[in-house]
Amino acid sequence: MAAEIHSRPQTARPVLLNKIEGHSDTVNAAVLIPKEDGVITVSEDRTIRVWLKRDSGQYWPMAKTIMKMCISPCSCMSYHHDSRRIFIGQDNGAVVEFLISEDFNKMNHVKTYPAHQNRVSDMVFSLESEWVVSTGHDKSVSWMCTHSGSMLGRHYFTAWASCLQYDHETQHAFVGDYSGQITLLKLEKQTYSTITTLKGHEGSIGALWWDPVQRLLFSGASDHSVIMWDIGGRKGRTLLLQGHHERVQALRYLQLTRQLLSCSADGGIAVWNMDTQREEAPQWLDSDSCQKCEQPFFWNIKQMWDTKTLGLRQHHCRKCGKAVCGKCSSKRSTFPLMGFEFPVRVCDACFDTIKEEDRTPLATFHEGKHNIAHMDMDPSRGLMVTCGSDRIVKIWDMTQVVGCSLATGFSPR
Repeated sequence: MAAEIHSRPQTARPVLLNKIEGHSDTVNAAVLIPKEDGVITVSEDRTIRVWLKRDSGQYWPMAKTIMKMCISPCSCMSYHHDSRRIFIGQDNGAVVEFLISEDFNKMNHVKTYPAHQNRVSDMVFSLESEWVVSTGHDKSVSWMCTHSGSMLGRHYFTAWASCLQYDHETQHAFVGDYSGQITLLKLEKQTYSTITTLKGHEGSIGALWWDPVQRLLFSGASDHSVIMWDIGGRKGRTLLLQGHHERVQALRYLQLTRQLLSCSADGGIAVWNMDTQREEAPQWLDSDSCQKCEQPFFWNIKQMWDTKTLGLRQHHCRKCGKAVCGKCSSKRSTFPLMGFEFPVRVCDACFDTIKEEDRTPLATFHEGKHNIAHMDMDPSRGLMVTCGSDRIVKIWDMTQVVGCSLATGFSPR
């Protein structure tokens, strides 16, 4: 992976500003504190920690860090800065609410919500509705009232619910699961309705991101791919993005610059240009024989017998979607307009139609040099924080990668 990343010409890279070390187990989530030089982290070591920067430029070590010990490993969090309320999902299925003091020196327990029967996988707090919505490994999504602490509703899936996005205005919840499906639910008090199910990934959903302005949903999965779902468009347009070589575990869409950031388990950080005309990848066609040379595939017993030939293995051209044999698809090519940032199989006929300018990359790739399980971004400062199973939290300056100007809403730190 690293060799491929560094072989590509790049003029701008993320700049590593700080490393935060001190957790004794996997860091499951880290968020940047808006308007503060601080980071909040939660970990399998059962701690919630607030790290504040000191004059030397480094973040306070454990002895100077606000730390809250929980009774169960902390799996996820949702932090609301204006109210300083923080919700922590735990391995035992509970969601715990704390209130952080204005000077970030204290963290007081508010409520414990009996959200799930198993590990909480993701969570969103909505101040507008005073709900906390969460997903869990008990194959459910639940929504609870933060005033009373009571359960308002629950919906079960056939697989672990792995990640969540929530539209505060419409009360729509997007839930990704381990079967590779994304379910869109309309949540209401004491009831709900299933709107639709999105199917396109070939592996479990690892991350979701919802942009309420353009009404776009982005999903990343263990099939190494990212899909953009045009929820607001009437045609149901989808775009496939393939540039990672491992499970996609974190996403963030920057609406002002029309860029998508995606991070994977191998440390890959991709920045996709979404402010360009892209083409939808075709559906793969079914056929019993090569749609170019008409030679039978190996399961086509009748044609093999009639023609006295051995069956061939089936492949698919990524550009036209036709079922072809290896001989008729001997070429590989990138095709960024369709989301293929590394060489993929195309039939010989399609290869001849791809011009050199069609191969111009529409994404840049960078190496985070650690497993990235979670990522948070502060666009106003161009800062990104990443964390993962190596117990290290990294803070990055992304201004050279995602832009830094008043026109885009970014300002130098």
